[in-house]
Amino acid sequence: MGKIIDWFKVSNRDKHFKYAIPVGFIFTILCVLGLASGMEFKDKMKGGIWDWKDWWATMLGGLVGQILQIVLIIIITLIF
Repeated sequence: MGKIIDWFKVSNRDKHFKYAIPVGFIFTILCVLGLASGMEFKDKMKGGIWDWKDWWATMLGGLVGQILQIVLIIIITLIF
C-alpha cells in the first residue's frame, strides 16, 4: 500500500487523479482522454516531458468517475 501512495505523490499524480473524477462523472472517459492528453501536451510544450504515469493517473481518475456515473444511472433506473 505504501508504494501506491508514494507513486501518487510523485509529480502531483494525486491531483491528476482527483481532478479527472468529476470530468469522468459529468462527461465520459473520452473527455478524460482528451483532458489527460492535453495536460501532458501542455507540460511538453512548456519544456517538460510527456509523463505517461501522469497520463495514466488521470485516466484512472476518469475511470472512477465513469464508474460512479454508471452506478448513479443504474440507481436512477431502478428507482423509476
